[in-house]
Amino acid sequence: MEINGRKYSIEELKKGSNHFARTPFEKTTLQFCRAWLSGQQHFIIHTSGSTGAPKEIQLEREAMKASAQMTIRALQLKPSETSLVCLDTQYIAGQMMLVRSLQNKMSMVAIEPTANPFKDINQPVDFVALVPYQLETILDQSPEKLSQVRCALVGGAGVSQFLQKKISRSKCAVYATYGMTETISHIALQRLNGDHPQDYFEALDQVRLRLDERGCLSIRTPYLSSEIITNDLVELIDEKKFRWLGRIDHVINSGGVKIIPEKVEMVFEKILQSLLISNRFFIAGLPDKKWGQRVVVFMEGSSLSDEDQHKMIEIASQKLGKYEVPQEFIFIHKFTEAANGKINRREVVSVYKQ
Repeated sequence: MEINGRKYSIEELKKGSNHFARTPFEKTTLQFCRAWLSGQQHFIIHTSGSTGAPKEIQLEREAMKASAQMTIRALQLKPSETSLVCLDTQYIAGQMMLVRSLQNKMSMVAIEPTANPFKDINQPVDFVALVPYQLETILDQSPEKLSQVRCALVGGAGVSQFLQKKISRSKCAVYATYGMTETISHIALQRLNGDHPQDYFEALDQVRLRLDERGCLSIRTPYLSSEIITNDLVELIDEKKFRWLGRIDHVINSGGVKIIPEKVEMVFEKILQSLLISNRFFIAGLPDKKWGQRVVVFMEGSSLSDEDQHKMIEIASQKLGKYEVPQEFIFIHKFTEAANGKINRREVVSVYKQ
């Protein structure tokens, strides 16, 4: 195994040579590898806090192994292949990359998380997991290196339509992931490119899905003792396939009409592209005396011109229902982010609810 250019034998990892660690990433990576290789049975994992307050969750070794094996089978990962770990190993996504690599006896390279982890990689990589920002940067700066990778996972945040178009040109098989810390990383994959791209997520082997009374996804896996009830609104195609619609705790109630912000965001994303506007944004509801809540665009960066704002609303009015059309723009210099880099919507919006 290699961590930030330094090679470690399995024996060195078992001994936990943490005194060699030069960065927090190296320290957490070495600590986790030592714990795993020593047979530790329980692991305390921290959630990122992107959908609520950060918290600690205890996961069982056997459940983590079972989750890793499902991904290994689904992607046909081989011991002879090389994995690249370039996500924060404090959190479940990075830690499960370590588990998959160790469990499958893969050649593993772990490097500090950066925007373009392939920038200084000069060896073949077969398997990698990325967040959308990393994937977009790689496609802009090192697309030829990504095309040499057999398969890549992308998760931690939604994949924009603009990024999907870029992905379609890559030879690397790219899969969007659906999952959370509670499900021990992803339980479903969506192929984004190739001859048969999917517009839905498909659950991994032995995972079963259903809708609860709210229309939210409930998940059963062979490695967890209880069903996981999510706050994710989905269109369930069958017990293995679904389309993600949005989060129920994001739903806006305006004049008695329930609006899914993520649906409005998909429309606005296309509008922004057509106007060559690249600002990050999201849709949320704020208290309104008349309607209960009003639909608002929160946008990062300096204010857009009145002309651009008017154009956006005019186009949106043609594509959305009248209650879905935003009534206000709020511009914020820099969005607050969770530990995993996602926009912390809850914190941003809370300032304007007072």
